[in-house]
Amino acid sequence: MTERLRAVLDTNVLVSAFLSRNPTSPTREIIQRWQAGEFVLLSSRTLVDEVTEKLRARQIQQERILQFLTLLARLAEWVEVPQEAVHPVILEDPEDDSVLACAVIGKADFLVTYDAHFDALKGGYAGIRITKALPFLWALRRDQPPKED
Repeated sequence: MTERLRAVLDTNVLVSAFLSRNPTSPTREIIQRWQAGEFVLLSSRTLVDEVTEKLRARQIQQERILQFLTLLARLAEWVEVPQEAVHPVILEDPEDDSVLACAVIGKADFLVTYDAHFDALKGGYAGIRITKALPFLWALRRDQPPKED
């Protein structure tokens, strides 16, 4: 048996999955695969607070938000991110540094994000692959992207 991948899903990926109505959405499939135990989702207080804030801003019903947060609390691996572990790496948006710290402390294989501020890290940081949802999904499925003609 191989060890499961460990990943941090940035707030924008979690919110995208939560709001998507498309049954073939990569973010929805990632959440389904996480619920099926195919990878370890790492989470932190900062991520949960930001997800909550973003869902409330979209006027999502409190009950649905609580169901999602309960799922995170039950199935995600909690990572304590002390303030001294958050280093200034992403200068354009210092709030992203706590997401990066969660990935480092949690020994993530992947940080999955749509946030362009992470592009400055050129796809990796401290051994963590930084990618968008679809390439992460390919890694989970162990398949390749479609070949272009």
